Amino acid sequence: MSEAAKGVAAMVLACVVWGLSALLYKAIAHVPPPEVLAHRTLWSLVFFLVVLAIQGRLRLLPGLIGSRAVWLVALAALLVSANWFGYIWSVQNERVIEASLGYYIFPLVAVLIGWVIYRERLAPLQWLAVELAALAVLVLTVGLGAAPWIALYLAVTFGLYGLLKRQIEAGPVVSVAGEVTVLAPIAAIWLWGVHTGHWGTGGAFGKGWSDSLLLAVSGVATGGPLMLFSYAMKRVRMATVGLVQYLNPTLQFALAALLFAEPVTLWHMIAFPVIWAALGLYSFSVLRQERRRRAIPVAG
Repeated sequence: MSEAAKGVAAMVLACVVWGLSALLYKAIAHVPPPEVLAHRTLWSLVFFLVVLAIQGRLRLLPGLIGSRAVWLVALAALLVSANWFGYIWSVQNERVIEASLGYYIFPLVAVLIGWVIYRERLAPLQWLAVELAALAVLVLTVGLGAAPWIALYLAVTFGLYGLLKRQIEAGPVVSVAGEVTVLAPIAAIWLWGVHTGHWGTGGAFGKGWSDSLLLAVSGVATGGPLMLFSYAMKRVRMATVGLVQYLNPTLQFALAALLFAEPVTLWHMIAFPVIWAALGLYSFSVLRQERRRRAIPVAG
């Protein structure tokens, strides 16, 4: 198997894990979202510490936390934590269809952020894709009587998180390890309060092997796909990465509609094809731009 094929396989596996993670959070839907988030944070930290120790890169973590970039890391940590919380909440409150919409429109939100912040030029087809996404959101807002706030929340928080990640000069594993390191004290304090009864009715961890195992697995389900994603990013073209990433919200949507029996209304059946058309146009535009760049001869 070629390196490129290995990269695609890793990317597909990462997206499958992300797409099916709703099964994990559905299984522990009786555990309050803040408690699940706290466990996800702490077990992710354990996972990343083990991985960095095996790779011999553990020394890079204190360097990142002690650098001037720690404020960027802290802000990125808050954004990714907010995104994680939103997704966990959406699964537990039967809003997975709306969450999948958020991850569908995220690439287009990222395009808009790039246009606003970096003044990146958009091709006509990319503008059309953004306008179609806005139309889909408008259809859902009018049809359902409320804006798809969960979708917009997930897309915007993840888009802003990606914006900050561009400013952090560290590898993806080290930077995310730094983020969960910053969040770990807050998560630990929250779990201490839950288990001691200062807030909540007592923690779920330790009361039964099933909940305890699933809460611990949430760390692997967070860190594992990131490792695969990092592996793929070094071996696969960006256009391919972008296309494969749509597998994640597609699996989320399928789980919500087929397994969780969430209602798919007429308005969803109108809006989602519009979103898919927007993503198709956007992907086609990116692929065409990439072909043109590769066709330009390099001087010398």
